Amino acid sequence: MSTLPPIAFAGARIDRADHIRSDPVALEALRDGGRLLHMEGLDPVLTEDGRLAWSDVARLAADAELVFLGIDPDHGGIGCFAQVPAHFPREAMIAGPRSWQAMAVLPADELASYGAARALVGWHARHRFCAQSGHPTTLTKGGWQRNCTDPDCRAEHFPRTDPVTIMLVEHQGQVLLGRQPRFPAGRYSALAGFVEPGETIEEAVAREVFEEAGVRVRDVTYVASQPWPFPSSLMIGCHAQADDPAITVDTTELEDARWFSREDVGDALQAIASGDAGRSFGAPPATAIAHVLLRWWYDRGD
Repeated sequence: MSTLPPIAFAGARIDRADHIRSDPVALEALRDGGRLLHMEGLDPVLTEDGRLAWSDVARLAADAELVFLGIDPDHGGIGCFAQVPAHFPREAMIAGPRSWQAMAVLPADELASYGAARALVGWHARHRFCAQSGHPTTLTKGGWQRNCTDPDCRAEHFPRTDPVTIMLVEHQGQVLLGRQPRFPAGRYSALAGFVEPGETIEEAVAREVFEEAGVRVRDVTYVASQPWPFPSSLMIGCHAQADDPAITVDTTELEDARWFSREDVGDALQAIASGDAGRSFGAPPATAIAHVLLRWWYDRGD
């Protein structure tokens, strides 16, 4: 069995310290001497040596909306915080140039810390009003909850994570990959789609593959998952088998879908390591779970 390569946005060393979130006194003490993650909007700010930039929380106004990220065991248990931006930038729904730069240079644990902070503060910026009453909401429990201010409502809202299935479909030693119009020229990736209410992961995989490519699948198995903070998804990596390779592309979802051989995949993975496209297609970057799935499948060799 092949070993999975590292998964981007996983492996943060910051202790989320759930027991502190409901303790206002402990939170205030950590805030007084805490450190603040620098962000411009939702983009990371990096130091000259390619690390996350931090400063003292004390420089902020007392009424600044701060999210408690946790305590850092590598810095004496200091409290770590991020500030909620005043507005949610629409372009932050997808990864922009500065986020891709961070993915390329940040150590794995720091990239994971940034990803969690981005997803969390982005959720707060999008949820300043109650979905039930329309009244303003206030941050509570260190930023892991928002409460409606309407005394007749008092609804509690919690950070949202959207489950997304992303799957490699196999048929007789080939895998099904598709491309969206926004992809760089020549790039193909694993098919993906949101899990809908009332679905299992296996049902979502089968539905999405059939909707996008017209292919029926069976024997869905889980491989790995990845937090993806653009804006806040959990990518659930799966593998499935197909009996009929006939493809019918839904052009509202995909520009194209094709079957690729193990040789094609190996060539594309080798090429992307140098920033190039393979002879048959361009592979997703190593920071995407689609790349992890392709590497896992190729290394199995069966």
